[in-house]
Amino acid sequence: MTDTRLIHNVGVGAIEWLWAHRDGFRMEPDVDPETGFLERFKPIGELAMICGVLFREGVAGSRQAELARRLLDTTWRETLDGGRMLVRGQHIEPMSPIPFEVYLPYRELGYSQPEIERWAAMLQRIDGWEVFETTPTRRLGLSAFQRRLGLTPRPPEAEAVKGTWLARTPEPWMVEGRIAYDITHCVFHLTDWGERPEGLPADIADYLETWLPVWIDDWLDLERWDLLGELLVVDACLPRPTLDERAWKAFAAAQQPDGAMPAIREMPEGEPDDVFDVVYHSTLVAAFASVLATSRALSELAGAS
Repeated sequence: MTDTRLIHNVGVGAIEWLWAHRDGFRMEPDVDPETGFLERFKPIGELAMICGVLFREGVAGSRQAELARRLLDTTWRETLDGGRMLVRGQHIEPMSPIPFEVYLPYRELGYSQPEIERWAAMLQRIDGWEVFETTPTRRLGLSAFQRRLGLTPRPPEAEAVKGTWLARTPEPWMVEGRIAYDITHCVFHLTDWGERPEGLPADIADYLETWLPVWIDDWLDLERWDLLGELLVVDACLPRPTLDERAWKAFAAAQQPDGAMPAIREMPEGEPDDVFDVVYHSTLVAAFASVLATSRALSELAGAS
């Protein structure tokens, strides 16, 4: 069995790095909306989601939990201006689901911006929302987020999942970068980011239990740490996680002394802002994988005692 301390320490280091580099989550309110004002919301929403998982699983140490809460408070109060930046983004792109997606994990952790909730409820009622063109996996995620906000999903999740790559369990050797990320995020949405492993349909769980070890070996050999981290999350979402020892040892060894996780092979060089943009996601994924795997490992220990 993989060393639980090794798994846990990956998450500790990742949260420390994210706190030390919290300025990287800042918005750029004066940027031309055509160049992607809403794109700056993505790291913030991912941070909130991962912090929510950390609190939910209850396996963080006091320092890790304190930093996660401070990250949430800082990004909500200062970066998002109490949610008013999300409202501004919604006014810039009225049909965009991004402000709603970013807002949801904050709302689940006690933060509130009623205007975003009213806007989400309005969007959910119009036909344009259901035919909004996006990938099947993203559509599944939007339906799941609607449910979690208390709205009726359009389309229902059971219908949305049918169009995803993973639900069709196709030839496993076709998995490359984009498809692999579709697979991981489909699992995240079906399980509510690891909260409900039973949310995986039996045929999908069987397919993953057969082929996930192969994909983990492939991306480990390529040193694609960002994608490997997401696959380790998928492993922790399965009914019978493996907590792959070889993968976890290599993943932990790739992490930098300051807690940053390179996305591919080694850490990039360059200006701090540019480096942050390259490695923030892989570092968030490292925290996510660590928290879920630690929780599963402790559950196995409790079951064996």
